[in-house]
Amino acid sequence: MKEKPAPKKIVLAYSGGLDTSVILAWLKDTYGCEVIAFCADVGQKEELTGLEEKGKNTGASKVYIQDLRLEFARDFIFPAIRGNAIYEMRYLLGTSLARPLIAKAMAEVATKEGADAFSHGATGKGNDQVRFELTFKALSPNLQIIAPWRTWDFGGRADLIEYAKKKGIPVPVTAAKPYSMDRNLMHLSFEGGILEDPFNEPKEDMFILTVSPEKAPDKPTYLELDFENGDCVSIDGKKMNPLEVMETLNDLGGKNGVGRVDIVENRLVGIKSRGVYETPGGTILHIAHRDLESITLDRDTQHKKDELSQEFARYIYNGQWYSNQMNALRAYMDYTQKYVNGTIRIKLYKGNCTVVGRKSNKSLYNAGLSTFEKEELYNQYDAEGFINLYGLPMKEWARVNK
Repeated sequence: MKEKPAPKKIVLAYSGGLDTSVILAWLKDTYGCEVIAFCADVGQKEELTGLEEKGKNTGASKVYIQDLRLEFARDFIFPAIRGNAIYEMRYLLGTSLARPLIAKAMAEVATKEGADAFSHGATGKGNDQVRFELTFKALSPNLQIIAPWRTWDFGGRADLIEYAKKKGIPVPVTAAKPYSMDRNLMHLSFEGGILEDPFNEPKEDMFILTVSPEKAPDKPTYLELDFENGDCVSIDGKKMNPLEVMETLNDLGGKNGVGRVDIVENRLVGIKSRGVYETPGGTILHIAHRDLESITLDRDTQHKKDELSQEFARYIYNGQWYSNQMNALRAYMDYTQKYVNGTIRIKLYKGNCTVVGRKSNKSLYNAGLSTFEKEELYNQYDAEGFINLYGLPMKEWARVNK
């Protein structure tokens, strides 16, 4: 294998946590080059406090902190909602959706700064390495990728803590929080530590975005969500942009204990991983949007879209946001949303999110066809001929084989 040239300027995906803080210092020690720390604000909130100062103190020549929250909601979360993307029927893809956006922004910074390499803190066992690097390959294929967790000599986080102490880098890992967290506008995820035993129940004090259902209000909260072309555009009659929609629903869902899920998922690299997620706003949007489709999509389109939604979720999970097949699939998903317009009434109560009403001026629901009373629009006798034809293959198979 041809040896890669030493990088001169690296753009690092930086969070200020233990891993990326150590990586920043390690890159400078190893390559003796300039390192630019990049952090995307995708809804981490207080995690961004003091980040620029810490990055520069750790050795970064520049620290970029870009507010990408609106772009994240509009161009990543909302398309996933339109496509009903849920991985393995339960995971709403919060981390998976953020990584290609972060990597895209890093590619733009690399171009602006004349960098010749990217680096990230994803481990060789996880999905994020794939999500970052496939985006780099799609958008900046000529730049080198440095993944320290796959090459350095550190055996684990104990080694990183020791290195950080030696370098005078503050260590943000404590015994009180022995797990890793990833927070953004879509969700808050917890992995590792005490959660690695899938039989352990998560501790209640771990959760941040949601109250426990037991402590949620005794009175239900009702919401009306208005959709246009598959996107939520207002809540209770108030017009909102995608960022405002997510922030509002995260707040209301969290107060009612909505959006917790505890799952064991199949990583792309072949490992089963236990994750606990809080996704209050995303849960409400998914439930409301899918219900609106039930009255605005015809049967065959709805069924085909349900099939393709699983493929769509896999592409997102596997880091293929910028792939050719994803472009085609997103075009299909968006085409189906032309008439997904209307209002969904939601009831939030002690961890539950229930649709209690739906209406649309594009509704295909026809009470005259659905009624059990005598009607003129549907001749029930016609069903006999339909069943005879529909059942003919079964009848013939039975005649020959039984």
